[in-house]
Amino acid sequence: MAAPNRSADASRLTVGEPGLLARLRGQSRPRVRPKAVRNAGRSFAMTFVAVVALAAFLSPLLRSATMSLKSPEQIADVNSPLYPASAATLTYEGRDYDVYQVPIAGTTRDLALIKKGRTSSQFADPSDVAAPLITWEGAWRTLQPAYKFDPHPENFSNVWDQIDYPTLLRNTILIALIGTIGTVLSCTLVAYGFARFRFPGRNVLFLLVIATIFLPGAVTIIPTYTIFNKIGWVGTWLPLLVPAFFANAYDVFLLRQYLLTIPREMDEAASIDGAGPFRTLVSVILPQAWPVVIAVAIFHLVYSWNDFFQPLIYLSSTPDLQTVAVGLARFSGARVASDPGLIQAGTLMTLAIPVLLFLVFQRFFVRGIVITAVEK
Repeated sequence: MAAPNRSADASRLTVGEPGLLARLRGQSRPRVRPKAVRNAGRSFAMTFVAVVALAAFLSPLLRSATMSLKSPEQIADVNSPLYPASAATLTYEGRDYDVYQVPIAGTTRDLALIKKGRTSSQFADPSDVAAPLITWEGAWRTLQPAYKFDPHPENFSNVWDQIDYPTLLRNTILIALIGTIGTVLSCTLVAYGFARFRFPGRNVLFLLVIATIFLPGAVTIIPTYTIFNKIGWVGTWLPLLVPAFFANAYDVFLLRQYLLTIPREMDEAASIDGAGPFRTLVSVILPQAWPVVIAVAIFHLVYSWNDFFQPLIYLSSTPDLQTVAVGLARFSGARVASDPGLIQAGTLMTLAIPVLLFLVFQRFFVRGIVITAVEK
Protein backbone atom coordinates (compact mmCIF):
# COMPACT_ATOMS: atom_id res chain seq x y z
CA MET A 1 0.00 0.00 0.00
CA ALA A 2 1.46 3.32 -1.08
CA ALA A 3 2.13 5.98 1.52
CA PRO A 4 -0.10 9.07 1.34
CA ASN A 5 1.38 12.03 -0.53
CA ARG A 6 1.12 14.95 1.90
CA SER A 7 2.46 17.48 -0.59
CA ALA A 8 -0.24 16.55 -3.11
CA ASP A 9 -2.92 16.86 -0.44
CA ALA A 10 -1.59 20.21 0.60
CA SER A 11 -1.61 21.49 -2.97
CA ARG A 12 -5.29 20.70 -3.31
CA LEU A 13 -6.23 22.82 -0.31
CA THR A 14 -8.19 25.95 -1.04
CA VAL A 15 -7.24 29.43 -0.01
CA GLY A 16 -9.78 29.34 2.75
CA GLU A 17 -7.91 26.61 4.61
CA PRO A 18 -4.65 28.29 5.77
CA GLY A 19 -4.78 26.75 9.26
CA LEU A 20 -4.85 23.18 7.96
CA LEU A 21 -2.09 23.92 5.46
CA ALA A 22 0.12 25.32 8.20
CA ARG A 23 -0.47 22.26 10.38
CA LEU A 24 0.46 19.89 7.55
CA ARG A 25 3.64 21.78 6.83
CA GLY A 26 4.53 21.93 10.53
CA GLN A 27 4.23 18.18 11.05
CA SER A 28 7.81 17.61 9.83
CA ARG A 29 9.22 20.41 12.02
CA PRO A 30 8.88 19.63 15.75
CA ARG A 31 8.92 22.81 17.73
CA VAL A 32 11.34 23.30 20.61
CA ARG A 33 9.51 24.45 23.68
CA PRO A 34 11.16 27.40 25.46
CA LYS A 35 10.08 26.05 28.84
CA ALA A 36 11.80 22.73 28.23
CA VAL A 37 14.99 24.55 27.24
CA ARG A 38 14.88 26.66 30.41
CA ASN A 39 14.32 23.57 32.57
CA ALA A 40 17.23 21.77 30.92
CA GLY A 41 19.49 24.77 31.43
CA ARG A 42 18.46 25.13 35.05
CA SER A 43 19.05 21.42 35.69
CA PHE A 44 22.50 21.60 34.09
CA ALA A 45 23.43 24.65 36.16
CA MET A 46 22.34 23.01 39.41
CA THR A 47 24.23 19.82 38.57
CA PHE A 48 27.37 21.80 37.72
CA VAL A 49 27.23 23.77 40.97
CA ALA A 50 26.69 20.55 42.96
CA VAL A 51 29.68 18.87 41.30
CA VAL A 52 31.92 21.88 41.95
CA ALA A 53 30.81 22.06 45.60
CA LEU A 54 31.37 18.31 46.06
CA ALA A 55 34.84 18.55 44.51
CA ALA A 56 35.75 21.44 46.81
CA PHE A 57 34.45 19.53 49.83
CA LEU A 58 36.36 16.34 48.99
CA SER A 59 39.61 18.02 47.92
CA PRO A 60 41.15 18.00 51.45
CA LEU A 61 40.35 14.30 51.77
CA LEU A 62 41.97 13.61 48.39
CA ARG A 63 45.02 15.60 49.45
CA SER A 64 45.24 13.61 52.67
CA ALA A 65 44.97 10.32 50.75
CA THR A 66 47.81 11.24 48.39
CA MET A 67 50.07 12.45 51.21
CA SER A 68 49.49 9.22 53.15
CA LEU A 69 51.26 7.36 50.32
CA LYS A 70 54.26 9.70 50.09
CA SER A 71 57.69 9.51 51.67
CA PRO A 72 59.23 12.53 53.44
CA GLU A 73 61.46 13.11 50.41
CA GLN A 74 58.48 13.18 48.05
CA ILE A 75 56.64 15.66 50.27
CA ALA A 76 59.71 17.90 50.50
CA ASP A 77 60.08 17.98 46.70
CA VAL A 78 58.13 21.09 45.69
CA ASN A 79 58.16 20.08 42.00
CA SER A 80 56.62 16.64 42.53
CA PRO A 81 53.06 16.04 41.25
CA LEU A 82 50.04 15.65 43.51
CA TYR A 83 50.11 11.86 43.28
CA PRO A 84 52.92 9.94 45.06
CA ALA A 85 55.84 10.02 42.64
CA SER A 86 59.64 10.05 42.75
CA ALA A 87 62.11 11.58 40.32
CA ALA A 88 62.91 9.03 37.59
CA THR A 89 66.51 7.83 37.24
CA LEU A 90 68.45 5.57 34.88
CA THR A 91 71.41 3.37 35.70
CA TYR A 92 73.90 3.84 32.86
CA GLU A 93 77.35 2.22 32.95
CA GLY A 94 77.13 1.69 36.71
CA ARG A 95 75.95 5.21 37.59
CA ASP A 96 72.53 6.74 38.22
CA TYR A 97 71.44 9.65 36.05
CA ASP A 98 68.38 11.89 36.31
CA VAL A 99 65.66 11.62 33.68
CA TYR A 100 64.21 14.79 32.12
CA GLN A 101 61.37 15.61 29.75
CA VAL A 102 63.17 16.58 26.54
CA PRO A 103 61.35 18.18 23.57
CA ILE A 104 62.63 16.55 20.35
CA ALA A 105 61.11 16.81 16.87
CA GLY A 106 57.81 18.18 18.13
CA THR A 107 57.39 15.51 20.84
CA THR A 108 58.47 15.21 24.47
CA ARG A 109 60.53 12.19 25.46
CA ASP A 110 61.83 11.04 28.83
CA LEU A 111 65.62 10.89 28.46
CA ALA A 112 68.45 10.47 30.97
CA LEU A 113 70.97 13.30 31.12
CA ILE A 114 74.43 11.72 30.69
CA LYS A 115 76.71 14.60 29.73
CA LYS A 116 75.80 18.14 30.71
CA GLY A 117 76.69 21.14 28.62
CA ARG A 118 75.89 24.84 28.42
CA THR A 119 74.44 24.87 24.92
CA SER A 120 74.12 21.15 24.14
CA SER A 121 73.87 17.99 26.22
CA GLN A 122 73.84 14.27 25.57
CA PHE A 123 71.00 12.01 26.67
CA ALA A 124 70.36 8.28 26.79
CA ASP A 125 67.06 6.64 25.93
CA PRO A 126 65.84 4.54 28.94
CA SER A 127 63.93 2.26 26.57
CA ASP A 128 67.11 1.47 24.58
CA VAL A 129 70.21 1.95 26.69
CA ALA A 130 72.47 0.34 24.09
CA ALA A 131 71.56 2.94 21.46
CA PRO A 132 73.97 5.86 20.78
CA LEU A 133 73.59 8.96 22.91
CA ILE A 134 71.19 11.64 21.71
CA THR A 135 72.57 15.18 21.40
CA TRP A 136 70.10 17.91 22.30
CA GLU A 137 70.73 21.58 21.62
CA GLY A 138 69.68 23.84 24.48
CA ALA A 139 70.18 24.58 28.19
CA TRP A 140 69.44 21.44 30.17
CA ARG A 141 68.55 23.48 33.27
CA THR A 142 65.35 24.60 31.57
CA LEU A 143 64.09 21.01 31.34
CA GLN A 144 61.51 19.58 33.71
CA PRO A 145 62.41 16.38 35.61
CA ALA A 146 60.42 13.25 34.84
CA TYR A 147 58.58 11.44 37.64
CA LYS A 148 57.44 7.86 38.11
CA PHE A 149 54.55 6.60 40.21
CA ASP A 150 56.06 5.47 43.51
CA PRO A 151 53.54 4.98 46.36
CA HIS A 152 54.57 4.02 49.88
CA PRO A 153 51.77 1.90 51.40
CA GLU A 154 54.13 0.90 54.19
CA ASN A 155 53.15 4.16 55.92
CA PHE A 156 49.99 2.46 57.14
CA SER A 157 51.86 -0.52 58.58
CA ASN A 158 54.39 1.81 60.23
CA VAL A 159 51.60 3.74 61.96
CA TRP A 160 49.99 0.46 63.03
CA ASP A 161 53.19 -0.59 64.79
CA GLN A 162 54.56 2.71 66.11
CA ILE A 163 51.50 3.96 68.01
CA ASP A 164 50.21 0.53 69.10
CA TYR A 165 47.17 1.01 66.89
CA PRO A 166 45.47 -2.30 67.83
CA THR A 167 45.25 -1.25 71.49
CA LEU A 168 43.97 2.23 70.65
CA LEU A 169 41.46 0.77 68.20
CA ARG A 170 40.20 -1.72 70.78
CA ASN A 171 39.74 1.02 73.38
CA THR A 172 37.90 3.27 70.93
CA ILE A 173 35.58 0.50 69.74
CA LEU A 174 34.67 -0.57 73.28
CA ILE A 175 34.01 2.99 74.46
CA ALA A 176 31.95 3.79 71.35
CA LEU A 177 29.88 0.58 71.46
CA ILE A 178 29.15 0.65 75.21
CA GLY A 179 28.29 4.34 75.05
CA THR A 180 26.04 3.76 72.04
CA ILE A 181 24.15 0.98 73.81
CA GLY A 182 23.63 3.17 76.86
CA THR A 183 22.51 6.13 74.75
CA VAL A 184 20.00 4.11 72.71
CA LEU A 185 18.50 2.43 75.79
CA SER A 186 18.20 5.55 77.96
CA CYS A 187 17.07 7.92 75.21
CA THR A 188 14.47 5.44 73.92
CA LEU A 189 12.91 5.06 77.37
CA VAL A 190 12.86 8.81 78.01
CA ALA A 191 11.45 9.60 74.56
CA TYR A 192 8.81 6.89 74.96
CA GLY A 193 7.72 8.46 78.21
CA PHE A 194 7.40 11.94 76.68
CA ALA A 195 5.63 10.65 73.57
CA ARG A 196 3.10 8.24 75.09
CA PHE A 197 2.47 9.04 78.78
CA ARG A 198 0.48 11.98 80.12
CA PHE A 199 1.60 13.32 83.47
CA PRO A 200 1.56 16.73 85.18
CA GLY A 201 4.29 19.07 83.97
CA ARG A 202 5.21 16.92 80.98
CA ASN A 203 5.58 19.82 78.55
CA VAL A 204 7.52 21.94 81.01
CA LEU A 205 9.87 19.08 81.79
CA PHE A 206 10.40 18.40 78.09
CA LEU A 207 11.25 22.07 77.52
CA LEU A 208 13.80 21.91 80.34
CA VAL A 209 15.37 18.84 78.75
CA ILE A 210 15.57 20.53 75.35
CA ALA A 211 16.96 23.69 76.96
CA THR A 212 20.07 21.76 78.03
CA ILE A 213 21.11 21.72 74.35
CA PHE A 214 21.86 25.43 74.62
CA LEU A 215 24.07 24.97 77.69
CA PRO A 216 27.72 25.45 76.60
CA GLY A 217 29.93 22.47 77.28
CA ALA A 218 32.70 24.71 78.58
CA VAL A 219 30.47 25.68 81.53
CA THR A 220 30.22 22.11 82.84
CA ILE A 221 33.83 21.00 82.33
CA ILE A 222 35.26 22.02 85.70
CA PRO A 223 32.25 20.97 87.89
CA THR A 224 32.00 17.62 86.11
CA TYR A 225 35.72 16.94 86.37
CA THR A 226 35.69 17.87 90.04
CA ILE A 227 32.86 15.44 90.78
CA PHE A 228 34.50 12.58 88.88
CA ASN A 229 37.83 13.30 90.55
CA LYS A 230 36.26 13.25 94.03
CA ILE A 231 34.73 9.82 93.45
CA GLY A 232 37.94 8.44 91.93
CA TRP A 233 36.77 7.96 88.34
CA VAL A 234 39.53 10.01 86.66
CA GLY A 235 41.91 7.67 84.83
CA THR A 236 39.14 5.18 84.01
CA TRP A 237 36.46 4.80 81.33
CA LEU A 238 33.62 5.52 83.75
CA PRO A 239 33.37 9.30 83.06
CA LEU A 240 33.00 8.46 79.36
CA LEU A 241 30.47 5.63 79.73
CA VAL A 242 28.22 6.35 82.72
CA PRO A 243 26.76 9.66 81.40
CA ALA A 244 25.66 7.85 78.24
CA PHE A 245 23.17 5.81 80.31
CA PHE A 246 21.35 8.99 81.45
CA ALA A 247 20.11 10.16 78.00
CA ASN A 248 20.76 13.44 76.22
CA ALA A 249 18.39 16.09 74.93
CA TYR A 250 19.33 15.89 71.25
CA ASP A 251 18.66 12.16 70.80
CA VAL A 252 15.58 12.30 73.03
CA PHE A 253 14.12 14.98 70.79
CA LEU A 254 14.73 12.95 67.62
CA LEU A 255 13.22 9.80 69.10
CA ARG A 256 10.20 11.58 70.56
CA GLN A 257 9.36 13.29 67.28
CA TYR A 258 9.49 9.97 65.46
CA LEU A 259 7.40 8.14 68.06
CA LEU A 260 4.71 10.81 67.75
CA THR A 261 4.21 9.77 64.12
CA ILE A 262 3.21 6.24 65.16
CA PRO A 263 -0.60 6.02 65.65
CA ARG A 264 -1.80 5.62 69.23
CA GLU A 265 -4.39 3.11 68.06
CA MET A 266 -1.62 0.51 67.99
CA ASP A 267 -0.91 1.10 71.66
CA GLU A 268 -4.60 0.75 72.46
CA ALA A 269 -4.82 -2.48 70.48
CA ALA A 270 -1.82 -3.87 72.34
CA SER A 271 -3.29 -2.90 75.72
CA ILE A 272 -6.57 -4.64 74.82
CA ASP A 273 -4.56 -7.80 74.15
CA GLY A 274 -3.07 -7.49 77.64
CA ALA A 275 0.30 -5.90 76.82
CA GLY A 276 1.81 -3.54 79.37
CA PRO A 277 3.75 -0.35 78.57
CA PHE A 278 7.11 -2.10 78.34
CA ARG A 279 5.75 -4.92 76.16
CA THR A 280 4.09 -2.33 73.93
CA LEU A 281 7.40 -0.53 73.53
CA VAL A 282 9.28 -3.72 72.65
CA SER A 283 6.68 -5.42 70.45
CA VAL A 284 4.81 -2.50 68.86
CA ILE A 285 6.82 0.72 68.96
CA LEU A 286 10.41 -0.36 68.37
CA PRO A 287 9.73 -2.54 65.29
CA GLN A 288 8.40 0.60 63.58
CA ALA A 289 11.08 2.94 64.93
CA TRP A 290 14.21 1.18 63.66
CA PRO A 291 15.17 4.01 61.24
CA VAL A 292 15.41 6.63 63.98
CA VAL A 293 17.01 4.19 66.44
CA ILE A 294 19.73 3.39 63.89
CA ALA A 295 20.15 7.10 63.16
CA VAL A 296 20.63 7.88 66.87
CA ALA A 297 23.07 4.98 67.21
CA ILE A 298 25.14 6.25 64.29
CA PHE A 299 25.08 9.78 65.69
CA HIS A 300 26.48 8.73 69.04
CA LEU A 301 28.88 6.18 67.57
CA VAL A 302 30.49 8.78 65.31
CA TYR A 303 30.51 11.36 68.11
CA SER A 304 32.17 8.95 70.52
CA TRP A 305 34.61 7.79 67.86
CA ASN A 306 35.73 11.35 67.07
CA ASP A 307 35.63 12.64 70.64
CA PHE A 308 39.02 14.00 71.61
CA PHE A 309 38.52 16.40 74.48
CA GLN A 310 36.93 14.14 77.11
CA PRO A 311 39.34 11.20 76.62
CA LEU A 312 42.20 13.68 76.76
CA ILE A 313 40.98 15.05 80.10
CA TYR A 314 40.11 11.81 81.86
CA LEU A 315 42.65 9.39 80.30
CA SER A 316 45.77 11.54 80.02
CA SER A 317 47.41 9.69 82.92
CA THR A 318 46.60 6.20 81.56
CA PRO A 319 48.00 5.73 78.02
CA ASP A 320 46.85 2.10 77.91
CA LEU A 321 43.20 3.23 78.06
CA GLN A 322 43.42 6.10 75.58
CA THR A 323 41.47 6.25 72.31
CA VAL A 324 42.68 6.56 68.73
CA ALA A 325 42.07 10.32 68.65
CA VAL A 326 44.29 10.95 71.69
CA GLY A 327 46.96 8.47 70.60
CA LEU A 328 47.10 9.92 67.10
CA ALA A 329 47.36 13.47 68.46
CA ARG A 330 50.23 12.43 70.71
CA PHE A 331 51.95 10.75 67.76
CA SER A 332 51.36 13.75 65.49
CA GLY A 333 53.05 16.12 67.93
CA ALA A 334 56.28 14.17 67.59
CA ARG A 335 56.12 13.45 63.84
CA VAL A 336 54.40 16.44 62.25
CA ALA A 337 57.67 17.95 60.98
CA SER A 338 59.64 14.79 60.19
CA ASP A 339 57.05 12.56 58.47
CA PRO A 340 53.65 14.08 57.63
CA GLY A 341 52.78 11.01 55.54
CA LEU A 342 52.49 8.84 58.64
CA ILE A 343 50.09 11.32 60.24
CA GLN A 344 47.85 11.34 57.17
CA ALA A 345 47.92 7.54 57.07
CA GLY A 346 46.80 7.35 60.69
CA THR A 347 44.05 9.88 60.01
CA LEU A 348 42.66 7.85 57.12
CA MET A 349 42.78 4.66 59.19
CA THR A 350 40.76 6.39 61.92
CA LEU A 351 38.28 7.78 59.40
CA ALA A 352 37.62 4.49 57.61
CA ILE A 353 35.25 2.85 60.12
CA PRO A 354 32.78 5.79 60.56
CA VAL A 355 32.57 6.28 56.79
CA LEU A 356 31.95 2.56 56.28
CA LEU A 357 29.18 2.55 58.89
CA PHE A 358 27.49 5.54 57.26
CA LEU A 359 27.60 3.92 53.81
CA VAL A 360 26.13 0.67 55.12
CA PHE A 361 23.30 2.29 57.12
CA GLN A 362 22.78 5.34 54.90
CA ARG A 363 19.20 4.40 53.98
CA PHE A 364 18.09 4.05 57.60
CA PHE A 365 20.02 7.15 58.63
CA VAL A 366 18.44 9.44 56.04
CA ARG A 367 14.97 8.00 56.58
CA GLY A 368 15.15 8.51 60.34
CA ILE A 369 16.28 12.14 59.99
CA VAL A 370 13.66 13.01 57.37
CA ILE A 371 10.71 11.52 59.26
CA THR A 372 11.65 13.13 62.57
CA ALA A 373 11.65 16.51 60.85
CA VAL A 374 7.93 16.17 60.01
CA GLU A 375 5.75 18.06 62.45
CA LYS A 376 3.17 15.95 64.21
